[in-house]
Amino acid sequence: LRLMPLLSAVMRLCARMPLAALHFFGAGLGWLVYGLSPTYARRCRDNLRSSGICADERTYRTTLRAVIAESGKSITELCKVWFGRDEEIAQLVTCDDWNVVEAAQRAGKGIIFLTPHLGCFEISGLYIAQQLSLTVLYRPPKRAALESIMRAGRARGQAHLAPANVAGVRMLYKTLRRGEAIGVLPDQAPGVGEGEWANFFGRPAYTMTLVTRLQATSGAAVIMVLAERLPAGRGYRLHLEELPAAGLDE
Repeated sequence: LRLMPLLSAVMRLCARMPLAALHFFGAGLGWLVYGLSPTYARRCRDNLRSSGICADERTYRTTLRAVIAESGKSITELCKVWFGRDEEIAQLVTCDDWNVVEAAQRAGKGIIFLTPHLGCFEISGLYIAQQLSLTVLYRPPKRAALESIMRAGRARGQAHLAPANVAGVRMLYKTLRRGEAIGVLPDQAPGVGEGEWANFFGRPAYTMTLVTRLQATSGAAVIMVLAERLPAGRGYRLHLEELPAAGLDE
């Protein structure tokens, strides 16, 4: 508990660093964790091979190196994303697809933003919350002492946090009934009895059904969001794509 104020202070101090520097140290952190944790390293290698995205061994090794570095960057960039100045968020993000959101808003039935753990998903929510009111479902960290830091970083702009429990789900339904927007991390493992098993790269994965239920009840638009991490600390490019309601069950 005593370390939390210190951790918060360090993150706020690091937020003053250029994003390129944070990514440089993050790449090093990624390799450090990979080297110190055989279990993590084996899981990275196995998951990458199972994905089937690498055509040959050379591509596999190049991609693995990128995965290791990018994973580390996703940790150190939190300093800038959570505790950088609000105006920095807008400056770091380029979005050419915002017309997708504007079209969904005109329908007036609310929006469900899906932000899977790809790219810098944290900055996706903060950028969107600068443009409109956004209620985000989140799972409290296993270490309760970290929750205050997480909430301080995420609850900015027009962002509101809904815990991943019954009360939080009710908040999501109410938000959509008002025609507003919510954010969900669709690749989080749901609780027992709250999801279904699906094939994922040849392996069974327990997958949430909440998004399908929310959309079916509200008629809200469902928009997939990806914040692509650009090289050399140049920021992020936000990609938005509306998904057809019929495709949510596939």
